[in-house]
Amino acid sequence: MAAAIRILGIDPGLTRMGFGVIEAQGQKLVHIANGSVATTIARSLADRLADLHRALSDILQTYSPDCAAVEITFVNADAAGALKLGAARGVALVVPALAGLAVAEYAPNLVKKTVVGVGHADKAQIRAMVERLLPRAQVAGPDAADALAIAICHAHLGLSRIRMEALG
Repeated sequence: MAAAIRILGIDPGLTRMGFGVIEAQGQKLVHIANGSVATTIARSLADRLADLHRALSDILQTYSPDCAAVEITFVNADAAGALKLGAARGVALVVPALAGLAVAEYAPNLVKKTVVGVGHADKAQIRAMVERLLPRAQVAGPDAADALAIAICHAHLGLSRIRMEALG
């Protein structure tokens, strides 16, 4: 049987960044942890990004993941909001990369299709499927559910691709 691989899923956000940690061993998935990191809007952008960096670094140190998966964010709102979200996403990408982890990226529709079976699933459907796939998980909220879904997506798609490449 294949060794267990610990995956950190990250749902990027400046106000709330969700995280979920699972272990995948073959088709078996085990919940390890989930939650979200909140920043205060009253603080400067630089301070909020530093808070996210510190919190993600602590999560990496606490749970020792083998790899990370981050959702690709799409924003059609204002340009300033998109830039701020992009900065938070940059933190979500760089912290695991600095720790030496491979970081995969997945589009939201692919995550939803992989976990729920439909590319346009809503938050309630995502959470329900995450709770079904990880029955011992007490999901800490919608951002944590999304992060767990991203980790599950990586367990199903990313790890399969890596195993196939290793076979030659």
